[in-house]
Amino acid sequence: MSSRPIAVDLFAGAGGMSLGFEQAGFDIVAAVELDPIHAAVHHFNFPATATLAQSVVGLDACSILQRRSATNGEGGVDVVCGGAPCQGFSLIGQRMLDDPRNHLVRQFVRLVVDLDAKYFVFENVKGLTVGNHRKFLSLLISEFQERGYAVSKPWRVLNAKYYGVPQHRERLFLLGAKAGLPLPEYPATMTESQPDLFSSGSVRPVPTCRDALDDLPDIERFEELMTVDSVRVENWSPRSDFAREMHCVAEDCWHLGYPRRWDSALLTSSMRTAHTDISRRRFRETPQGEVEPISRFFKLAPDGQSNTLRAGTDSARGAFTSPRPIHYKYERCISVREMARLHGYPDWFRFHVTKWHGARQIGNSVPPPLARAVASSVIRALGVKPQRPRRILDLGSASLLAMDMTGAAEFWDVEVPIKRRDRKNGLCKRKQHEIENERLEAQR
Repeated sequence: MSSRPIAVDLFAGAGGMSLGFEQAGFDIVAAVELDPIHAAVHHFNFPATATLAQSVVGLDACSILQRRSATNGEGGVDVVCGGAPCQGFSLIGQRMLDDPRNHLVRQFVRLVVDLDAKYFVFENVKGLTVGNHRKFLSLLISEFQERGYAVSKPWRVLNAKYYGVPQHRERLFLLGAKAGLPLPEYPATMTESQPDLFSSGSVRPVPTCRDALDDLPDIERFEELMTVDSVRVENWSPRSDFAREMHCVAEDCWHLGYPRRWDSALLTSSMRTAHTDISRRRFRETPQGEVEPISRFFKLAPDGQSNTLRAGTDSARGAFTSPRPIHYKYERCISVREMARLHGYPDWFRFHVTKWHGARQIGNSVPPPLARAVASSVIRALGVKPQRPRRILDLGSASLLAMDMTGAAEFWDVEVPIKRRDRKNGLCKRKQHEIENERLEAQR
C-alpha cells in the first residue's frame, strides 16, 4: 500500500496536472478524460494510473474508488484536481454565461463531494474572473461552501512564468478544503523576470526561450522527420539549467515523481512541417518578439518568454489548426517537442504523433511546474512529508501514441465522440500566392 497522498485528476487531458501533482509527491490513482486519443496518451505516460476514458457526466464516485482500491489499496481521496473545459469562459470565445459546456464545472463540484475529498484544486481560464463571469465564479464558490468546503480567499490568477515556465500563461486557481481542515496557501513565486539584490536565494530568473530550446537539435537536419515524429540524436548535450532538468540529467530532476525508463538519445514529438517559401520569407522578415501579420503567429525572442501556447481549433469548428509560435532562430514554426519544452514538460513525456493532436494536448494542459507548485501547497496543508518513490516505471506501448479516433475508441471500448460542426460563414480563406502578389504589386 502506498504511503503517498492520493489524487484524482478530472478532465485530465494528456496529463500536465497529473505530472505536477506526481512530482509534488502525490499518487495519481485515477484520471478521467473523455477524448479517447488524449486518454491513450495519458495512459502511455502514466501506466500505473487507472485511466477512465469517459465523461464525468454520469460518472459515480464508486467507479473511481474501485479503481483506486485496485491500484493503491483501500482509503480515501486526499485531493481532486482538474480544469473543466473552458470554452464558455475563454476570453477568446463568446463568454456566454448560459454556455451549456459550463455544466461540467458543476460536475467537478459533485465529484469532489461524492468522493469526500479532503482538498480540491480547480483550474480555469482567466476569463472566468472577467465581467459577468465573476457572478458565475461567486456562485461556484458559494456552491462549494454549501457542500461543506471552504475556499482559500482571495482566489488567485497565477502566471506560469513565475513558477519556472518560459511562457506567459495566466490561469485561475481555486484551492479548497473540507470544513475544519487547514486551507492551502497559494504558492509563492519561484522565478522573477528581474531578480534584485533583495530577492531570496530561492527566487531564480524566469527561464528564457533560449534556455528552453537552444540545445534541441534542428529538426530540419533530419529528412526522416517529414514522415515520423522521432529520430535518434548522437552527442546531445543540454546546456542551460532548465534544459538539463527537462532532459533529466540535472540533480533532482524527477522531483518527487516516479522515474521513467526512457531512451534519452531519442528526439521525440518532432515531426516537421512543410512550410512554403512564402511562409519562410514572412517568418524571416518578422522581428523577434512580434506577430507575423498574415498568419498571426508570434515570433519568439530568445531572451524573452513564449506567448501563451494555445490549443487551436478542433474538429467541431470544421478546421484542424494548431497555432505554434515561430522559432527565434529558424524560419519555421516550433515543433511539438519545442512546445513541450516551453510548457515545462520533460523530454521523456510524449504526445500523439500527429502535430495537431500533440499541439492541442499541450495547449489545453496545465504546465507541470505550475501544477507542482500548487500541489506542494496542498501537501503542506495536509501536513504530510512528501516521500520519494522507489519504483521506476516503464512507459506504455508506443501504439498508444499513434491511434486515430476510431482506433482509440475501440481500445477503450467506447463510442467515437461525435462533435458538432459549427456552420461555416461562407468566407473563403485567402491563398498565399494571392497575398504575395498583392505585396509585390504594392512594392512597384
